[in-house]
Amino acid sequence: MRLNEISYTNAAPIDGYGPGFFRIGGQVYQGGVVTGPDGTASWGGYTDDTPLLALADAVDVLFIGTGADLSHIPADLCAALENAGLGVEIMNSPAACRTYNVLLSEGRRIALAVLPV
Repeated sequence: MRLNEISYTNAAPIDGYGPGFFRIGGQVYQGGVVTGPDGTASWGGYTDDTPLLALADAVDVLFIGTGADLSHIPADLCAALENAGLGVEIMNSPAACRTYNVLLSEGRRIALAVLPV
């Protein structure tokens, strides 16, 4: 097996998560977070669309983790993100974290908004 060092460019990978927290780039964040090429910040959930819309020029796809279970996001949030030119992928938070890390390691233009499990 050949092993290669992974380069994450300017964005930090998800190192781990648990009840109510995420560890991103070695730092622990409580509650929901948004992370991408411009760093990581707290995210207030579905009604807090400002940090998500700010990603429109920096990323092609935004992964939204809906917590422990897959659920729908509000239709108005989905429409606003798509109107801003963002591709939106909805999945549960564990799957969103794994997918984000894989695509981040490939150098893709992605971001993650995730609610805790």
